[in-house]
Amino acid sequence: MVTGASAGLGRATAAEFAREGFDVALMSRGLAGLEAAAAEVEERGGRSMVLAVDVADHDQVTTAAARVEAEFGPIDVWVNDAMTTVFAPAWEVDPTDFARAVEVTFLGQVWGTLAALEYMRPRDRGTIINIGSALSFIGIPLQSAYCSSKFACRGFVESLRSELIHEGSNVRVGMVHMPAVNTPQFGWCKSAMSRHPQPVPPMYQPEKVAPFVVQAALDGRRSKVVGSWNRLVVAAGKVVPGLGNHYAARGAWDSQLTDRSADTDRPVNLDQPADDERDFGARGIFGDLTGGFWNPSFLESLPTAAATFAGAAVGVTGEKLRWIARTDAAQQRRIATAAGAAAALAAAGWLSARRPAP
Repeated sequence: MVTGASAGLGRATAAEFAREGFDVALMSRGLAGLEAAAAEVEERGGRSMVLAVDVADHDQVTTAAARVEAEFGPIDVWVNDAMTTVFAPAWEVDPTDFARAVEVTFLGQVWGTLAALEYMRPRDRGTIINIGSALSFIGIPLQSAYCSSKFACRGFVESLRSELIHEGSNVRVGMVHMPAVNTPQFGWCKSAMSRHPQPVPPMYQPEKVAPFVVQAALDGRRSKVVGSWNRLVVAAGKVVPGLGNHYAARGAWDSQLTDRSADTDRPVNLDQPADDERDFGARGIFGDLTGGFWNPSFLESLPTAAATFAGAAVGVTGEKLRWIARTDAAQQRRIATAAGAAAALAAAGWLSARRPAP
């Protein structure tokens, strides 16, 4: 079962599972996209089942799961990929739109996971893969609803995994955290911005990253961050949490907006499917920017990225210094003592490394 299967990563993932010998049930809202995705599954030798379902509706998801189990056979792998977003500063997002984005992106994963567990737990086997993002670790501007949903998805999986371990279950749960992917989503997401949105480079074609989802389902990996740049950004955010905020503030606003004016007549898929009557395929319109780290346009932007990182580091340092200045004298002494101890340990280590071997 693959949700969000009518376009983008979900569609590429469905095709990749069929290539690996799976039959694939495809869940999404857009009928035209679903039928085209089903044809791609069958071209690769798999059986397909089309399920026009809104993943934000718990009852629709559980009904679809029951139908698959009854007509298609036991569900071995369930992939939760469906998402939507709203491009705007948080204070400009309509509350109803914010709630809708969270219901699809977060609760859609919860309802899908619980529907899968209803059948997998009694069998004591099966794999659930939830699609995360680098934005499950670092929030960026203009996508507060999406980022908060992806953070929540990660927390849900961590909690669920501990419960399954406690139960001694053999059902496996994993997350694959994706980089920016060139999908139609950026052509039909709701946006309050005057410029057309885009993924934050470096970006990849959906067919390039879909194999990581299949691999995670087959090898049982608990978590995978895809893309070298993503791994760097996530690691930096873990080591120096404030760095991610400052870097995103400086580098992730304009990099999400193209130079093109937003088309006010374009379809918007927040409440209704954009691909119900027209198939958009798996890919978006940014093919010339794909290729990941080695795309020439991204390589050209590295000096700017380095300068942005440097500016973020300065911002974090200034923030820490302002915090120290606001603390009382006792706290300042504790900070100075800790800093002195760290410096002494570093000096001792350096001197030990320079001491000649006996």
